[in-house]
Amino acid sequence: MSLTCPNCGNTETFLAKTLQMHLVRVADGQVQPPLEEGRPALFELLCDECENTLDLEGLADAERRELMVTLGAR
Repeated sequence: MSLTCPNCGNTETFLAKTLQMHLVRVADGQVQPPLEEGRPALFELLCDECENTLDLEGLADAERRELMVTLGAR
């Protein structure tokens, strides 16, 4: 997989902003441990050098899939 920042040309380091969700139940006033843990959702991919946002929709399907698998994201 190859990523390139269109702003500065960086091809090595990127920041992936994700969000992890957990299902938590409350029973008898007590918070129970999470019953299920979802995979993180990928919100944004930024260049680590200039913080420019990379267009995830512009990635080829195989590249986007590889990125999601690497991050364990959905």
